[in-house]
Amino acid sequence: MKLYHKLLSVSLTLFLLLSLSACGRSAEVPDQSPAPSEAAAPEPDQSGGPEEVPVEPAVFRAAALKGPTAMGMVRMMAADGLDQFTLAGSADEVTPALIKGDLDVACVPANLASVLYNKTEGGIVCLAVNTLGVLYIVEKGDTVQTVEDLRGRTIVSAGKGATPEYGLRYLLAQNGIDPDQDVTIDWKSEHAECVAAMAAGTADIAMLPQPFVTAAQGKIEDLRTALDLTAEWDALDNGSAMITGVAVARRAFVEEHPELAERFLEEYAASVSWVNANPAEAGALIAEYGIVESAALAEKALPQCNIVCLTGQEMYDKLSGYLQILSETAPESVGGRLPRDDFFYGAA
Repeated sequence: MKLYHKLLSVSLTLFLLLSLSACGRSAEVPDQSPAPSEAAAPEPDQSGGPEEVPVEPAVFRAAALKGPTAMGMVRMMAADGLDQFTLAGSADEVTPALIKGDLDVACVPANLASVLYNKTEGGIVCLAVNTLGVLYIVEKGDTVQTVEDLRGRTIVSAGKGATPEYGLRYLLAQNGIDPDQDVTIDWKSEHAECVAAMAAGTADIAMLPQPFVTAAQGKIEDLRTALDLTAEWDALDNGSAMITGVAVARRAFVEEHPELAERFLEEYAASVSWVNANPAEAGALIAEYGIVESAALAEKALPQCNIVCLTGQEMYDKLSGYLQILSETAPESVGGRLPRDDFFYGAA
């Protein structure tokens, strides 16, 4: 019996020493391994294999503008949670956060990406083209069949000093129309004003992007899509494409977390593919997140929104040509000079 008590005493002493040692290690390195606990034992592995410790995945902080540039990202928002995504009404809400490092990735107008590259002295890289042309000429009537039919007319539009203006001026000039002499462009502060002018009968022709075209057609009887400016651009066969938006990232983010940049592109490509293949389901999510006012509108507009995810060499070929044309037309539109090749992520 005395021997039993002695063994018990030694066992208890060893147990206390081991417990104190374990607690000391836990205090020094809290994240290495959990200390043993009698109150909460680990649950057995149901699969029969070795138990895996869950790891919280790193995330990227992304932003997009309400409209087509965010519509293609909606599956990512649903899968990863809105806490890491920011939806904005204008690029002015996004660019300061990107420059300061409060965002990792942002979907912005294509020419603005070049401006940011120059402003940050190469601190921004372009990951993908996410939206091709979304601009259309609409009219109440049936008088515009070609670009030439715009000669002598008044066009209401928003987007002065941005992609809409540069694209329209280029297309007019390429079709022999002086944008300063042969047409009148009535610039509004936002697209909703253009729709209101058409509805009130104070304007007959407007340049609108999707999904505003579809929204306007639901409110204005006999509003017709007269010209697809993306098709008009393609008809010039100038080696470029009309591009609305791109996804950019901070160079520091890409260099420090290359695996996250690749993960973003993989998830983005999958989201774009799903959105284009499932307009009804995508439309419901787009409306739920407030990107477009209704699911029916989003579903109807999606086929005309030209949502893509072009990366690597294909991105380089189309975007570099587009920026070259903008630079020749209005150098300030790209920040005064074209970006170098290191702007195009993943291009050969």
